[in-house]
Amino acid sequence: MDSVTESLRELHARIGALSGGEVASYIPKLAQADPDDFGIALTSMAGRRYQAGKSDTLFTIQSVSKPFVYALALSDLGPEEMLRRVGAEPSGEAFNAISLEPGTGRPANPMVNAGAVATTALVKAADPAARSARILDRLSAFAGRRLDYDEEVYASEAASGDRNRALAYLMRSAGSLEDDPYSVTDTYFRQCSVRVTAADLAVMAATLATGGRNPVTGERVVAQDVAVRTLAIMATCGMYDGAGQWLLNVGLPAKSGVAGGLIAVSPGRFGVALYSPPLDAEGNSVRGVAALTEMSERFALHLMQVPVHLTATVTDTVDAARSSRARDPERAAALDRDPRRIVVVGAQGDLEFTETEQLLNAVEEAVPAEPGGLVLDLTAVTVITAGPATMLSATLADLERQGHRVAVAVQEPFLAQADGHPGAWLRTRDDAVAWCEEQFLADTDTDGPADA
Repeated sequence: MDSVTESLRELHARIGALSGGEVASYIPKLAQADPDDFGIALTSMAGRRYQAGKSDTLFTIQSVSKPFVYALALSDLGPEEMLRRVGAEPSGEAFNAISLEPGTGRPANPMVNAGAVATTALVKAADPAARSARILDRLSAFAGRRLDYDEEVYASEAASGDRNRALAYLMRSAGSLEDDPYSVTDTYFRQCSVRVTAADLAVMAATLATGGRNPVTGERVVAQDVAVRTLAIMATCGMYDGAGQWLLNVGLPAKSGVAGGLIAVSPGRFGVALYSPPLDAEGNSVRGVAALTEMSERFALHLMQVPVHLTATVTDTVDAARSSRARDPERAAALDRDPRRIVVVGAQGDLEFTETEQLLNAVEEAVPAEPGGLVLDLTAVTVITAGPATMLSATLADLERQGHRVAVAVQEPFLAQADGHPGAWLRTRDDAVAWCEEQFLADTDTDGPADA
């Protein structure tokens, strides 16, 4: 198991024990959800996918669709016209509040229901059926696979959606909605009833993280400037009346849905999604909020963190290393005969999530298929945050279980933190390679005079 998946599973096991919250019931079909369902999925910028729990369980996207439909409407209209029709200010109110600008009837932002209905109406199409088709196509492009509808949830939403219809009629009377309110809300109900999994949503979030390019399919879904503006709206308005506290504590653009879905985007790093139906008072997944709060802390993901230095993380890879240690002829010959290789992977800079993922993938590609030696040269690494340290430790432990001899070369301050971590921790690359050689020699029970 890779270290990212192991970390997600560990987090899933702990957060899954949380109780509290209520499954949404104002849409009758949603009340049938299993409150114990809980899944986590993460997709990196490189298109690698990691999952834990019920990340392949289907549920309806609900309000998590809002940023993606906003991106579609923004692509159609451009930023100036979009802002003229739908505002961009946090409302500080619940998701279904009447948040209309006095005089114009313009909705406060596209993340509350009034703004989302207005945004849906702005997607260019010849008729409602064509508009629904365009929305489904675009959501599918974000997810990297063809999505479909949950017809039962759609019927349940349509039967219980009087408040959203009332918002639409109110905007129509104020002049901010031009289309027929009934047909627009019907399209909105269809949009919310699209079926997804947490794994789908992680790819969708990662597409925004990469500036609008789906990292799994490679398709350019929206332009980079559209992705940037969408993330800005998510950061300030995505968590409704809890958006300010969310940005303060977690510091990631996010969007929740009443079916229990929750996405967050770490720009330039990854997209993450969670599914757990019980909701808090603001309408956000209880377990989802807890898990993302911890992930932000462990992996230093807050947007206001000091920026990552944009240097190459992996500096070099050596396929068959030997130390400079002087050895007697018998021991030198024994090492020459030994078929086991010592691989060295070097890294530099700050190890946060993306950098650590790159390093561990380099290790995976370089490590010998048969048990041998691995030296991780971190002597040029200056920072290792808590989450990446756990990832590194899990990878080294797994390599040791496979029979590899593992050594880590680090700067002096990190040596004090070596206790409890797998492998031998040493001051230099050469010392680490020499340590692996000593293990090989000990395995062969080579006798002879001491090395010089």
